[in-house]
Amino acid sequence: MVTSIILINAERNKINEIAEKLQAITGISEVYSVSGKYDLIAIVRVKTNDDLADLVTKKMLTIGGITKTETMLAFQAFSRHDLEAMFAVGM
Repeated sequence: MVTSIILINAERNKINEIAEKLQAITGISEVYSVSGKYDLIAIVRVKTNDDLADLVTKKMLTIGGITKTETMLAFQAFSRHDLEAMFAVGM
């Protein structure tokens, strides 16, 4: 499983429309509107890197109003439970 975080800049008057279109794409599990230098963040979970490439370069490309993206790959997930376990053993 490949998990990716995509940071998105969008035309201001199209943010909600873009978020809805992103949410409809298979592989995008969550879309957040955020403050700061990006407008939206999409959480992607797909089977392979090829699936991620297809999603970014073909499916997202069809959505008008996206002005810039930055894609980050997640290497490892840390849950609250894992962090509590580390502190319990004195790390």
